[in-house]
Order: sequence, then structure tokens, then C-alpha cells
Amino acid sequence: MRYSKILLAGAAALALAACGSSEVASPGEGNFGGGTGGGTGGGGGTGGGTTPAACPTGFSNVGTITAAGGTVLRNCQLPALITGNLVVANTTGVIYSVSGRTDVGQDRGANPAVPLAGAQQGILTIEPGVRIFGSGGLDYIVVNRGSQIFAEGTATSPVVFTSRQSVEGTTNVDSIGQWGGLVILGRAPIAACPAGVTPPNIACEAQVEGTSAFYGGNTVADNSGRLRYVRLQHSGFQILPGNELNGITMAGVGNGTTVEYLQVHNSSDDGIEPFGGTVNMRYVILTGNDDDSFDTDTGYRGNVQFMIIRQRANGGDRMFESSSAGNQALFTRPVISNVTAIGRSSAGTGVAPGDGVLLNTGHAMQLYNSVVTGSPTCFDIDDAATVTNGPTFNSVFLTCATTFRADGNQDAATSGIFATGANNGSGTSTLNGVTNGANETARTPTAVPGSFFTSTTYIGAVRDAADTWYAGWSCGIAAGSTC
Repeated sequence: MRYSKILLAGAAALALAACGSSEVASPGEGNFGGGTGGGTGGGGGTGGGTTPAACPTGFSNVGTITAAGGTVLRNCQLPALITGNLVVANTTGVIYSVSGRTDVGQDRGANPAVPLAGAQQGILTIEPGVRIFGSGGLDYIVVNRGSQIFAEGTATSPVVFTSRQSVEGTTNVDSIGQWGGLVILGRAPIAACPAGVTPPNIACEAQVEGTSAFYGGNTVADNSGRLRYVRLQHSGFQILPGNELNGITMAGVGNGTTVEYLQVHNSSDDGIEPFGGTVNMRYVILTGNDDDSFDTDTGYRGNVQFMIIRQRANGGDRMFESSSAGNQALFTRPVISNVTAIGRSSAGTGVAPGDGVLLNTGHAMQLYNSVVTGSPTCFDIDDAATVTNGPTFNSVFLTCATTFRADGNQDAATSGIFATGANNGSGTSTLNGVTNGANETARTPTAVPGSFFTSTTYIGAVRDAADTWYAGWSCGIAAGSTC
């Protein structure tokens, strides 16, 4: 977990951004090289018909790009700074791109009642079916505090953020790190506070991982917009060791923000990483990500329901890495239910697979009605502060070669905590892809506290063959669907 950012890293990010789009292969927990060759490309979005000669107003005409299949599309580039309301329209024959860091608004500070003088708001609205691509690791989008993104697709016409290689059809199952990703910054409470400040406090703000920008405040219901039916793929970039762009970084994002039907595929770092904040999520898919699939830190206290995690054969560390770096007055405590998490064994290349669920530095995950399978070890707690803060597990079905990691760190407490709920740590997976089989169906669910959660009669993310919430807008989950 890497919440503590230094100004040197921010300065390095700015210096690198000035160099334009480029790819740098770097070592680390994730593999930051860009894969190529074969495959079906990104899918979804604009195309067909006559290539327009010009771009819509507000976009730069940077030529054309030939998509997989030979379709020539007009390449319309988003401005480096978006102020006011920029609408990215689904226009026949047009595809959109970002070059370098693309800012939605300027940082308006932690206090919504007193915005920073001179800082302008931006609203980025993206219509169903639109594709936006980056060409290298330094091409990424930052939604700053006080601004919003409305990327709203449909079940049959998602919004797709992807790489140039994906558009051109040269990606394969291991293509990662081909552009930067999406960073959303909000004003919700975080645990990363300056010295002498105790959270929750409006003075708790920090520089985000991966770029020079700030997040945090004390507005629980802060609203950074809506992400619905969105797919983001082939992203991730290492600025400096331990300082990376994820697929989607959500830092200090509040629960006024809507996040549902969202897939992050093949990020070279984490799939989604919330740093603090209170944002809630439903219907989330995390596939093929090279570091951790869902990585929570610095006081994140949101709710998540219905999540599919699946690692690819040649990449993936932990499915959940859950830390609480920062001031323990606001330790990290997400409430998560109805997950189906399918890890990889030690087969494949690159980084060796890790635990299915790792909790450390005072993290108190509340996990309900979920399936964790496939990893060499399912579950690990690494510190006494986590035990003290009281993680909770109920109706969780673990099926790994080793249930609990024996590493000398809270081993007895780990098995003891897991034994207190209606859990099973020694079952056999009967999943059919991501769909429950007989053994998963036989598990009794537990009611989850809080009005956010939908009551279910089953554990896992996908009840049966008729439960197809993932179909149409995602890739690589439904039968015949590829990424």
C-alpha cells in the first residue's frame, strides 16, 4: 500500500507528461510492459459509415486511426483542460483520444463552500457507445475536486476507455499498461492527514498516487458524477517505483457519486483502488489485473455489492489487498457482499500469485456472502491492529489449496476470526465459470447491515444461469465474449 506521496514523484510525473505519449516497461509487483499481438481489440463504441472530415466543436482533429477490421475513424482529441460542460457525443465515424494528462476542471480545494480562488469547474459528459483511447502510459484523465464525470453507457452500448492498440486490434490476453487510466478525486473523509490533524477533518488532504493532484476533505456525500456501464481496459503506468497509475483510482470520492456496472480489465497495477472516501459500488467486474484487483486504503468506508474478480493465468497478485495506512482514528472499513473471486494458481509467468484476501495495518473489512477460490492461499491477516479493529466474515466460502497463510503473523487470530461467522474454509468449488454451482448454492447467506444492500437468497456474485447482469456491456465473462 502506497498512500504516502512525495512532491518529487509529482514533479517527476509533470516532467514525464511533458514528453508526450510513451511506454516504459518497469518492474514491480505489477508488470508495466505493454503486450501486443493477436486478439480481438476493444469492442464497442463508434464506427462505421463515412469518416467525417472534421471533429465536433471543442475537440482537436488529430487525423485518423484505422480500427480493427479496416474502418477508418476520425481521431478527435480531448482538450488538456476541460472547463464548463464538455459533451463527448457518439458520432458516426468518430473516436476520441487523450494525449498526456487530461484534467477535468482544476482543483477547487477541500471545502465546497469556499472553493479555491480562480479554480474552474469542469464537467465531462460521455454518451453511450463512445470510445476514448490513450496511446501511452502518460495519457490519462484526472477528475479534480469539485468537478464531475458523467460516463453513462447502456447494457448494449457501454462507454469504453481503452488503448490505441486495442482500437487497432493488436492486443492479446496479456496486454497491460498501454495507457494511463482514470483518476477521480473527491472531498470525502480520508485518513491521510497532515501531522497533528485527526480525521475526519476538512484539513485531511493528501497528494494522490500516480500524479500531482490532491484529494480529501470532510464531505461524506461529495458527488464526483456517475459511472454506469463503463469498461476500462489495458491501462496502468509506473511513474516511480511504488507510485503508479491504477486502472481506476478513486481518492476521497464521496457517496453522492454513482458507480455501477463497471469493469476494469488488464490494468498493469491495481484494478480499482479507493484511497479513503465513502463511494459505494454495485455490479463491478475486475479481470486480468496485474497487481491487486481491489485495493482499499487510507480510511475507505464505502459499500460494495455484486463483484466478479478473475485473475488471468499470467498475471495477478492478490484479489483483495486491504490496508489502513494513515491515521487510525479513521481506519479502513469497507462493507462488501456477494463477491465471486477466482484467483490463479502458481502456473504462468511474471509475479507469483498472492493471497485471495490480505488484511494489514489496521484494516477491518466486513465481507459477506462471498466466494474466494483458486489462489494458493485464500486468507491472511498480517498485524494485530487489524485484529483489534474487528474484521467480520459471514457466509464466506473459501476453496484454496491452503485456507490460511501460516507466516507467523496473527495466524491463530486469522482462523479464529473466520470461524465466528457462517463460513466454510474447506469446501470444494463447483463454480461454472462465474456462476454458482451446487456447493455454492448450498451455502446460507447472511443479512448485511445497511440500506445500500439488496437482500439476496444466495452467496456469490452470480446466482444461476438466468442471472446475467454482466452480459452485453462487459468483456470476457459471458460465453463467447472476448476482450
